[in-house]
Amino acid sequence: MRIAVIGLGTMGAPMARHLLEAGHDVVVHNRTRDRETPLAELGASRADSPAAAAAGADAVLTCVSDTPDLEQLVEGPSGVAESLASGGLLVDCSTVSPTASAELATRLAARGIGFVDAPVSGGSEGAERGTLTIFCGGSEADVERARPLLEAFGSRITHLGQAGAGQLAKAVNQVMIAATYAGVGEGIALAQAAGLPLPALVEALSSGAAASWVLANRAQNMIDDSYPLGFKVALHRKDLGIAVDEAQAHGLALELSRKVAEQEDALMAAGFADEDVSALARVAKGAVPRP
Repeated sequence: MRIAVIGLGTMGAPMARHLLEAGHDVVVHNRTRDRETPLAELGASRADSPAAAAAGADAVLTCVSDTPDLEQLVEGPSGVAESLASGGLLVDCSTVSPTASAELATRLAARGIGFVDAPVSGGSEGAERGTLTIFCGGSEADVERARPLLEAFGSRITHLGQAGAGQLAKAVNQVMIAATYAGVGEGIALAQAAGLPLPALVEALSSGAAASWVLANRAQNMIDDSYPLGFKVALHRKDLGIAVDEAQAHGLALELSRKVAEQEDALMAAGFADEDVSALARVAKGAVPRP
């Protein structure tokens, strides 16, 4: 397949690399153009705009930060919709508004373009390893068209309904991990304050009911009080905002998620917006004022 990949950040760049390794013909574009260079060195073509990237492509994969970014690169000047031919497919791996995804799918369908919302979970590690979990929304036919593309970097691909369903599933994911990050952070803070042997404790916890991806992959960050980028606090806070908005539409409060969102607001105000979400342990340890 000829695939255009637009958005080459922490997640998008490894996706493009895996697509190249799977033998696809890949063209890349990124707003910060120098991020295209490593992929060009691996054999990808470069395009000057989203429209140029989409020209002649069988499918376009997007992975950007927020809903306005997606709408701009698809429907704005020199956007994907200008040149992706009828019969083409847009696969969006961003985390954006479910409602906006469904509305975009409708507008693209009027042009004869298929759409799959395919947000991912598994962190930067999963992107690098090609083992992401992918939540899909769209028609059965479009999801099957997208599957060979998604299999290049995903180990579990689940079709959950029509366009927007993948984004709703990702919102559920972000709600669940929000409380997990905060809970693991509080547990580590308590263990450190009490003087427990942390390596032995984490090993023991990992074999019991407290086991989680966050404990396995981010406890050491919290122990070391060092939070190298895996998934930014600011991006997770954006995701929680999407989830809370969706919950309101269904008459739900999501009180735990709102509390974690407040803690992330405090982290961002203190200058930690670009740290990994595991920096929530800073709040538990008292290094950042509680909201």
